[in-house]
Amino acid sequence: MSGYLVEADPRRILAEYPVGEDFESRIRTLSADALRALQEQRLGRVMSRAWQVPFYARRWREAGLEPGAVQTLEDLHHVPPYSKADLMASVQAFPPFGDFHGMDDSPDGGRRPVVFHTTSGTTGDPQPLLFGAFDREVQNALLARAYRAHGLTDDDVVHSVYGFGMVNGGHYIREAITHFTRALLLTPGTGADMESRQQLRLMQRFGVTVLVGFADYLLRLAEVAGELGLDVRRDLQVRMLSGHIPAERRAALSAAWGDVPVYDWYGVGDTGIIAAELPGSDGLTVFEDAHILEILDPETDAPLDDGEIGNQCVTVLFKDGIYPIVRFNTQDLSALQPPATGAFRRTRGFSGRSDNMVKLRGINVYPTAIGAIIDQHEQANGEYVCVLERDGSREELTVLVEWRGARDAGRSDALAQQIASELGVRMPVQLCGPGETAVLTEVNSRQKPRRLVDRR
Repeated sequence: MSGYLVEADPRRILAEYPVGEDFESRIRTLSADALRALQEQRLGRVMSRAWQVPFYARRWREAGLEPGAVQTLEDLHHVPPYSKADLMASVQAFPPFGDFHGMDDSPDGGRRPVVFHTTSGTTGDPQPLLFGAFDREVQNALLARAYRAHGLTDDDVVHSVYGFGMVNGGHYIREAITHFTRALLLTPGTGADMESRQQLRLMQRFGVTVLVGFADYLLRLAEVAGELGLDVRRDLQVRMLSGHIPAERRAALSAAWGDVPVYDWYGVGDTGIIAAELPGSDGLTVFEDAHILEILDPETDAPLDDGEIGNQCVTVLFKDGIYPIVRFNTQDLSALQPPATGAFRRTRGFSGRSDNMVKLRGINVYPTAIGAIIDQHEQANGEYVCVLERDGSREELTVLVEWRGARDAGRSDALAQQIASELGVRMPVQLCGPGETAVLTEVNSRQKPRRLVDRR
């Protein structure tokens, strides 16, 4: 019987996907030719496995492909991308797990070792997330690689505000830190899991030095610290933040926690971490020994050049067991950049979602673009939500903004004018008091607050 630990041998994982100094000396220094050879070797294994999975075999034959057609990175463009909508169609046709997982074809006739999670299901039925024993631990090692690069040490006490339940987030962070570092980990989760004031007491009692999570709730924790009369420099020992940090939130987040260093990384539930901010490089460095990342036009799926913003489409080079991932269109927006040093390319980081785009009077509007404008104002605390409604044949987007200062019509109109000037379309702005958008954004209970509420 093949057990979990046999398939997830940590020595093999760290040999193939090293962490810390081994990553810096053995992988990050690869030449472009050596990196390409490694990618194509791993891609060959993934493609062979994917052809055994009904989801891929069906889609690829419909597109006119045959096994062996993809041998090089250039050949990968012949493979049709897919998105979450295609996975959910598979789940509907082949309930309850779909036919994309490949967990039921073990050579011994049983089920392959599987780690099972789901998406949150806040916009419909939850999507199954399935990981094999080996690829799950590779994901964990890659996240530990990022944390080590950010400066995490074995002496740190880490406070994670990622949620648990059926979603992947909190479990993934726990496994990465406890399996591949000796740091002490506290796992209070979101504000719905443990009330914010209690989290701060926990941080103070156990001497938390590192915070990990999403920017919105980390900012909220800093506000609650102020409400409790805690001085983040005197009463808390936090020295670093690592999480999902939009560029427009970085300065505010660092200042809120005493001007500590703040580091960003990017990944999705299906794939684990894809790219991370590394010292000495602007943007996020793509872990290209583990992923092939493309940027696709949101409307045509055509590949875009460096610098052009489009959907991030990923092929995972270590998932050759459970749920191979070949050209998964995340619908998360970003742009590729050439390497700063070595061969690894970079991205500009998460820039919003293409499926959150709203077309108003012929103009494409993204909530994240509105958020970037709002964050230019000191009176704004960073919390906002866009409400989309239909009035007859006209669609209107109203922006609710939490505002610390006076909230009169003149200030609302000035902010509306600025948004119109920068985005090319005017929309109403309503200024709210701190905390008043929380019911709509669910910032205290969700890992990723809602920024668009569609009431059409």
